[in-house]
Amino acid sequence: MKTSNRLLSLDFMRGVIMLLLAAESTLLYVRLAELTGEQGVAGHVVQQFFHVPWRGLHFWDLVQPAFMTIAGTSLYFSTQNRLQKGDAPATITGHVLKRSLKLLFFGVVLHCIYAGKLVWELWNVLSQLSVTLLVAYFLLPFKARTQLLVSLFCIGLTEVLYRYAHIPGFDQPFTPGKNFGSWMDLNLMGKLNSDHWIAMNFLPSAAHTIWGALAGKVLASGRSTNAKLRLFLVAGFIGVVVGHLLDVTGIDPIIKRTCTASFILASGGWVFLILAFCYWCIDVKKTGPWVLYFTLVGMNPIFIYLFFETVGIQWLNGAVAIFTNGFSHWLHLPEAVQAVLASVVTLVVEWAICYWLYQRRIFLRL
Repeated sequence: MKTSNRLLSLDFMRGVIMLLLAAESTLLYVRLAELTGEQGVAGHVVQQFFHVPWRGLHFWDLVQPAFMTIAGTSLYFSTQNRLQKGDAPATITGHVLKRSLKLLFFGVVLHCIYAGKLVWELWNVLSQLSVTLLVAYFLLPFKARTQLLVSLFCIGLTEVLYRYAHIPGFDQPFTPGKNFGSWMDLNLMGKLNSDHWIAMNFLPSAAHTIWGALAGKVLASGRSTNAKLRLFLVAGFIGVVVGHLLDVTGIDPIIKRTCTASFILASGGWVFLILAFCYWCIDVKKTGPWVLYFTLVGMNPIFIYLFFETVGIQWLNGAVAIFTNGFSHWLHLPEAVQAVLASVVTLVVEWAICYWLYQRRIFLRL
């Protein structure tokens, strides 16, 4: 089985995800919301770039599942490539363990930067990914059926803990701050997240990374293109239908902040449908050169994520605004428009940094 041929669709999806996250760090969505308001078509579209406050599903709620799924797919390809090059399994395992520790380290460091002081917080996506990658990696040698069963076990165990732990004060599975995950956060970190995010989301979210690894196995297999697409479409359709049915029937509401079973299934389904489309459009139909504008960002995902979450927020946003605001002030543009312009230009600058790295074949890895 040859897995060395790079799939542009994976880099494309990663690139889109990173640009969407970078745009958030420039405050583009917040500023667009201030410009458009919440009413009308434009207002409703912009609201899709914010998380649902509690129950429901917006487009923005699919970003992290897509990120973790693609991480699993990349894990499969990188592991297989290293095995083909003759690397010993123990060497690869050591590399994955080190990478997971680095992800955890940077996840904690980012929270310290957000808080402006030393804190112990595990809500960042990098902290979550540090665990889900390990789970997916150690499952790679097993059959697809075993991996799928483990992913469902992770989802089911979470549901059981939330519904049947019966811890006084934390026995309301679908209530913010009153569920099992909140109790775990108090024990792990001595605090609750003000937006009700839960650290133990790594457990059900492991399913996304496992499914990503399974997707990698399918993409690297000798199946025909149509068979691969059919498998992704069927898996995506099942996830979307079952997840949303669990929600509308009230059996299990879609709540991203606690990663309920319905959320994991529905979001995972949507991601597989997106993956099928990207694979068909980019790797099968060989879409034009415009794809490069996204894939070059996808080749340096961790670097650009750490950059816009630190230097970007702390300095670049303000530095760019000095010049854009000065220019737009001469044109007598409204302040809300000036703010949006500053965000857009900052995003272009961050993309240009990725382009500069790509031209020089500089790819920073953990």
